[in-house]
Amino acid sequence: MDMPVEIRSEPTPNPNARKFTLNRKVIEHGSSTFHAGGEIANSLATKLFAIKGVKSLFFLNNFISVSKDQSVSWDIISPKVEEVLKGHFG
Repeated sequence: MDMPVEIRSEPTPNPNARKFTLNRKVIEHGSSTFHAGGEIANSLATKLFAIKGVKSLFFLNNFISVSKDQSVSWDIISPKVEEVLKGHFG
């Protein structure tokens, strides 16, 4: 049986970026950066960009850094990011 997805959300020095650490790898090798409106060949990134206000994503090992538009609150975005992550990895 697989372990349930665990997610820890932490602020970063940039108030418009937040780090979401998981209990599993989000990318196997290296890192990836994605920007809203760019070409995206990653299903998880596509799902995260469907959240209003998400501007860029950085995937590395077991975490994702999400950058948002300053007009949207983390109180709105964070639960949606966690929901997408649980749905994707769950």
